[in-house]
Amino acid sequence: MRSPVAGIVTLLVVFIVAIIGYSSVFSVQQTEQALVVRFGKPVDVVTDPGLHFKAPFIDAVIPVDKRILDLENPSQEVIASDQKRLVVDAFARYRIKDALRFYTSVGSIQAANLQLTTLLNASLRRVLGEVTFIQVVRDEREALMGRIRDQLDHEADGYGIQVVDVRIRRADLPEQNSQAVYERMKTERQREAAEFRAQGAQKGQEIRSNADREATVIVAEANSQGEQIRGEGDAERNRLFAEAYNQDPDFFAFYRSMTAYENGLKSGDTRFLLRPESDFFRFFGSPSGKSAASAAQGSGAAAAASKP
Repeated sequence: MRSPVAGIVTLLVVFIVAIIGYSSVFSVQQTEQALVVRFGKPVDVVTDPGLHFKAPFIDAVIPVDKRILDLENPSQEVIASDQKRLVVDAFARYRIKDALRFYTSVGSIQAANLQLTTLLNASLRRVLGEVTFIQVVRDEREALMGRIRDQLDHEADGYGIQVVDVRIRRADLPEQNSQAVYERMKTERQREAAEFRAQGAQKGQEIRSNADREATVIVAEANSQGEQIRGEGDAERNRLFAEAYNQDPDFFAFYRSMTAYENGLKSGDTRFLLRPESDFFRFFGSPSGKSAASAAQGSGAAAAASKP
């Protein structure tokens, strides 16, 4: 028969062994590395994830994050080389590359953030103080961020930290200076716009004046050419009339009288006030267009000429 004391002792031994076994192992996650500390002094750095062993009760394990960490820097006022004041909002990305050096120098991520903030502000003032406002805002922003990152990485190396990136989120003038600059730029743009409008109005007036002058010259030349053509046409018409008249004066006189009758005796307007001896209707009295007296005189003259 077993003694109850033996069972209790066995349970106690098993419990002690379990406690010792539990205190002898620790696990490391994929996103972290572990620092083994013995009596306050680091003795080992574990970077591989998985299950690892340590001395029970006397060793402590401090997990250290090995992911890329954020450092948000509050806005700082920096003076550029052209004495322009800039409000710079920047941030950094870093990771812990040497857990032992990191632990012995700063001890925690909070302390590291404070130290890196001081170093980042110093780098910002040092680098941006050597360049002008335009270089920071527009021309060399990418190169300046690279210089700040290199300087910060060099200074943070002593703390076991590697600076991955530094970015300037915003670099602008202070609010009061920005408003003054905006008003000055607005005035300048308004002046340039007024100058452009004046130049445009002057150019438009020159174009209109040239167009009016050219139009006047073209119209004058066209009128001159038209008058010349009309004169030539009138001369040709008179020549044709003269030739027709010379070929048959009686027929030409008859034709002109018929044309006058046609134009003068239109429908609805046939009232005339003429003398009885007018030549207008001479072809109505004689087919030859001569009056009776003129016909008699012509016949007498012809008879006299025929006598010996």
